[in-house]
Amino acid sequence: MGHKVHPNGFRLGVYRNWEAKWFAPDKEYKPLLLEDVRLRRMLMIRLKNAGLARIETERSSSALTITLHTAKPGIVIGKGGTSVDQLRDELEKITGKRVRVTIQEIKKPELAAQLVAENVAAQLEKRIAFRRAIKQSLMKTMRAGAQGVKIRVKGRLGGSEMARVEWNREGRVPLHTLKADIDFGQTEAKTTFGRIGVSAWVYTGNFPTEAPPKPAAAVEEPVDAGVPVGAAIGEAPSPLAELVQVAIPAPAPEAAPTPAPAPVTAEAPAAKPKRATRATKASTADGGEKPAPKRATRARATTTEKSDAPKAPRARAVKKKE
Repeated sequence: MGHKVHPNGFRLGVYRNWEAKWFAPDKEYKPLLLEDVRLRRMLMIRLKNAGLARIETERSSSALTITLHTAKPGIVIGKGGTSVDQLRDELEKITGKRVRVTIQEIKKPELAAQLVAENVAAQLEKRIAFRRAIKQSLMKTMRAGAQGVKIRVKGRLGGSEMARVEWNREGRVPLHTLKADIDFGQTEAKTTFGRIGVSAWVYTGNFPTEAPPKPAAAVEEPVDAGVPVGAAIGEAPSPLAELVQVAIPAPAPEAAPTPAPAPVTAEAPAAKPKRATRATKASTADGGEKPAPKRATRARATTTEKSDAPKAPRARAVKKKE
């Protein structure tokens, strides 16, 4: 549902306030609502070139206050305030009440979704390709500091016979997140092929949350009247110092220093005596040293000469018949 519901209406009463701040009885509600709609349409047409992004109305019993959020306040005010005076006179004739007009300047018009949509619509009316117009608006909005922007156009794009929908997005636009500050604006571009609807979503971050409450200041206790002035002004012993004095025992008397142990020199361990062999035993018995005999290797006996004597026939074992 985040893609279907109006982003501003979805956040009304939670993070965003109403644009029409007034109430009326049942019988007067319908004519006042119709009057409010007519005033908004008249102001949007009258101040089309002034970059009007938002209109807020506030009613009282005998007066009407209109707040205009515009990117070009100089066009609304005019030279010497003549344009504002003429606009106020026209509004008083329509409503029959005293009208007060206040103007608030938009410092970053690239972040206002209504102005972004109107910019794209103006380029489409000048026969600029819709993809190029969308791309340029996306780049300008992201450079101004937006975290995400989405632009959608619907209609006979490029003069095609069949209407279609095209959209593009930069960054992220979390429509389901209530705390996300998403501004929405829509308008229409009147071309020779028909009207083209333009919608824009601008995400500038999350709404600021309330700061945690500060801790209450410590209340000083009054000084008793019977306590002397010097005692009241002097520093009282802290309970932490008393606990430290009780917990830490008194230091034990120092013992006589023990003599340092004698230095130990590391010597190589004595080599173990080798096991006496037969050769060493014979040499020690004769009184002289003899070289140890080499280990005898078995050699196969080979006969170089063949005997001329005939070989005896092998005896065959004969089994006796029983």
